[in-house]
Amino acid sequence: MTHQHQNLPTTEQDRKEMLAEIGVDSVAALFSDIPVSTRATDQKAIELPDSLSELELVKHMKKLADQNKTATDYPFFLGAGTYDHFIPSVVNHVTLKSEFMTAYTPYQPEASQGELQALFEFQTMICELTGMDVSNSSLYDGFTSLGEACNLAAAVTKKNRILMSAALHPQAKEVVGTYAYGMEYSVTPIGLDTEVTDLKQLENELNDETAAVVIQYPNFFGSIEDLKAIKERMKETKALLIVVANPLALAKLEAPGNLGADIVVGDMQPLGLSMSYGGPHCGYFTVKSKYMRKVPSRIVGETVDIEGKRGFVMTLQTREQHIRREKATSNMSSNQALNALASSVFMSALGKVGVQEMAQQNINKAHYLAKQLQEKGFEVLNQSAYFNEFILKLSLPIEEVNQALLEKGFIGGYDVSELVGVDHAVLLCATEKRTKKEIDQFVEALAEVAKR
Repeated sequence: MTHQHQNLPTTEQDRKEMLAEIGVDSVAALFSDIPVSTRATDQKAIELPDSLSELELVKHMKKLADQNKTATDYPFFLGAGTYDHFIPSVVNHVTLKSEFMTAYTPYQPEASQGELQALFEFQTMICELTGMDVSNSSLYDGFTSLGEACNLAAAVTKKNRILMSAALHPQAKEVVGTYAYGMEYSVTPIGLDTEVTDLKQLENELNDETAAVVIQYPNFFGSIEDLKAIKERMKETKALLIVVANPLALAKLEAPGNLGADIVVGDMQPLGLSMSYGGPHCGYFTVKSKYMRKVPSRIVGETVDIEGKRGFVMTLQTREQHIRREKATSNMSSNQALNALASSVFMSALGKVGVQEMAQQNINKAHYLAKQLQEKGFEVLNQSAYFNEFILKLSLPIEEVNQALLEKGFIGGYDVSELVGVDHAVLLCATEKRTKKEIDQFVEALAEVAKR
């Protein structure tokens, strides 16, 4: 039985053959252009530990990896844009199939019907959740989708000013700032009224140069914005309402499309995508039908072949690779088809009732956590209804509290003190994965470490 290497080591004979092939006497000759003073010589050797066998190396790396403490090891109360949700095993079983895992852009529909159908169904389910007419087949992530939405709004309204709620994810604001710089429109922040968008300031800032108003739903602090009231204040303008929505929350909340949204975007991570230390994610992008030809990336459509059989094709690809650059709606040249497929499998596996139940469990568990903390004397800062996150006021620095919680076996929340202008404010999240026992133990631990 031969030994199987995870890598193929280079032998001395291999080195001789390679050097002979390229006509060099020694490896040192390859570095002749690099000044001797900058090289590691025998007198100035790089200090490396002794080499390890494969068995020793695997044990060493496992020991290093065990120093990380993840949601697999400790109860996880951190949200802030990436969430610890249950993912049925069927999701990986489907996405790891070679015909999906290795698939590229389906330029040849006759050879890509399975992937095209999956993407078509992804679009259909997203339209049902958002209440919108048209969805593309995904973008990189929710922040990218928002940047593209702002570009679309500026293009169709021919206005150059975006009003953006301060209750958006901080990284979303940064991404839009980058898009705005390149496309030469401005971004004006709208402040907070406690933890939701200040409607009076919004009303005062709206003018004829406003291309769009951007609202997160639920917002970064977990609270549910009043989209109907916001749309009402926009009725005298031509500005578009862009809503950044958590797709899981939409299983219980009123669809933004039914409340006046013109563009609804977001991130599919809550529906079937693992946290994976922050990515990759998958963005969705939906619009009312009149903006369909301005949608970035691709739209998959349903058709029939010459025999009248149902089939799927790339219906729209308004990007610079396929049409004249000056006519392209976006330079977005790719999508997240595999992750979109994962979300499709997830939604299909749970079904309509299952996704609604999952969303309700998020509501129930977050509110149970908040109630238990209030009974311990903590103050919840959210004045509006919230989904699965809320802000808690503490009396000690959040970093200090989180370190103490980690030592007790819990992963704590996200420091939002600067964002809400309140000292020692932490954003806590409870998803359907948190058990009553975990929540109760977390409350006890927080009460012990967070009070002076």
